[in-house]
Amino acid sequence: MNITFVRLRPARAMTPAAAESRRREGTTVVELAGADGAAITASLGGGLLPVAIGHAGPEGAAWVLPAGTGVEHEPGWRITIDAGTASFESILDEVARVQPAFLRCGRGRVSELSRITSLPGIESVVSVFVDDIESAVAAVAAGAGDLLLRDWDGERIGDLRDALFPHQLLERSAFSPHRPIDEMRAQLPASVFTVWLGQVDGGGVVRPRWEWAPGKALPAPVPPARLSAQWMDAAWVSEPAAPELSKAGELRPILERSLTGTSPTRNEVEALFGARGDQVDAVAYVADELRRFQVGDTVTYVINRNINYTNQCYFRCGFCAFSKGPRSLNLREEPYLIPVEGIVGLAVEAAERGATEVTLQGGIHPQFTGDFYAEIVESIKARLPEMHIHGFTPLEIWQGAETLGVSVRSFLERLAAAGLGSLPGTAAEVLDDSVRRFLCPDKIRTAQWAEVMLTAHELGLRATATLMFGHIDHPAAWANHLEVIRQIQRQTGGFTEFVPLPFVHMGAPIFLRGLSRPGPTWDEVVLVHAVSRIAFAGLIPNIQASWVKLGLDGGARLLDAGCNDLGGTLMGEIITRSAGAAHGQEVSPEEFVETIKAAGRRPARRSTTYQILEEADLD
Repeated sequence: MNITFVRLRPARAMTPAAAESRRREGTTVVELAGADGAAITASLGGGLLPVAIGHAGPEGAAWVLPAGTGVEHEPGWRITIDAGTASFESILDEVARVQPAFLRCGRGRVSELSRITSLPGIESVVSVFVDDIESAVAAVAAGAGDLLLRDWDGERIGDLRDALFPHQLLERSAFSPHRPIDEMRAQLPASVFTVWLGQVDGGGVVRPRWEWAPGKALPAPVPPARLSAQWMDAAWVSEPAAPELSKAGELRPILERSLTGTSPTRNEVEALFGARGDQVDAVAYVADELRRFQVGDTVTYVINRNINYTNQCYFRCGFCAFSKGPRSLNLREEPYLIPVEGIVGLAVEAAERGATEVTLQGGIHPQFTGDFYAEIVESIKARLPEMHIHGFTPLEIWQGAETLGVSVRSFLERLAAAGLGSLPGTAAEVLDDSVRRFLCPDKIRTAQWAEVMLTAHELGLRATATLMFGHIDHPAAWANHLEVIRQIQRQTGGFTEFVPLPFVHMGAPIFLRGLSRPGPTWDEVVLVHAVSRIAFAGLIPNIQASWVKLGLDGGARLLDAGCNDLGGTLMGEIITRSAGAAHGQEVSPEEFVETIKAAGRRPARRSTTYQILEEADLD
């Protein structure tokens, strides 16, 4: 059973300085009695969600209303009914009609009112203030499902977590976890929606207060003896993870079946993505066991170069900070387009430095046609017949075919004949169209992406598969994405690897407009890699950790969560840097070897399609 808690402060007024101070202390919610617009604005400006006590105005996040007044307001998920001394029957009638998120009461009424929240047709949760561990445990035993904490620091909350085990303790914002983001976007004031996004992870649970995010020049907040960084108290950070599946809870049957070769269903994959705390370590343990069984202890890398041939693009994806239209008013650099001879020159330079692959990716220039893509491939192959060309996302393939008035199959046949070796799986972002319509509304949809990949595989072109996560997505979308990849792979076997790509938020337009989360949490990073290993067992043997997003140290920690590849040297990749990432544009083969050895694994240089080209000396 999940028990939620919220770290809140009551106040009669709020200033920007006070709000920022409260947020630094760990508070997420301020409850304002008789709040005016200035207090609400100050609260939001400091990253707090303002909850109005006693009245329901349109500006705040949620409301605490005395019993007898809730029926006048909606939606119920923004309402807490304060039972006070109202009768059982009147409270039951109001809760049944309003369906408030929380039913607040004193500790003396928890047992009585939990009878209401346990009735069929009621989804409300009994919520109560607690001052110490003893009263919290007693309240939960009596039927409370939500704890209101004032002035509790991280160490006391860690003690509470341990005292309530085997209940799962989750920190909430002003709202219950797991509310659909589309509902929040549609019904919350824009300023409230932005603050909520900044507080929560993909499941709507309050994210840990680590400053780390993908792309930042900070070490991943992963403890030395476990992979979950859900909690920040000393006991959690210093103690090792629970052995194997001992604290996997309700996920244990799924994980046990996975170890015996039974692939999880789509719904079970979503359940695994909902792992928390000790469960994250259990999922990582199973992923690592499957990795060991499927590919052993070898960790691979490829010497390659990314050639980003233009930063001009007529698509307007919310996550992309690289694309620079010619009329943009906020350029970081001038729009550019590398001519074909320049692209060939970069490929030749890469070959001279030992590269076996060049990756071609860039914006969709408004003047591009399919002829441009074919000319690049032909020109590189004319100079470097042995070079593997890994290029052109399904979006570029679709657009190239469309500009020439030919079918996708015909265009792919032309590119393959010219020497294209494989396709990158980017432009997938999240293969869930309910997310894509907000994230990249003018891009191809899931079915079109899948059609390109199926056709490419049928023609003998291999491809990578990717997932960009941590923005406006959620566990259901991740499960849908993995299921699309599984369906294709079961038909064709054409994917060589799966590459999770954590969202780098700092320069992304969708984040700067206040419409996305600030990247995934570390636990979400662990889960997406580990669950992918479990979901793709027997289908896709290689799971890659992106050093570009996570740094080499972060990528190395994921070698204990099912990963067996660290990607490529890249030689000048700039797309992620444009989004604000601090990690370097290139890694040397020697750095890969050193990182892999330090993790206790066997380094090996590979080709694009995972043929081992050279194994490093372990001495």
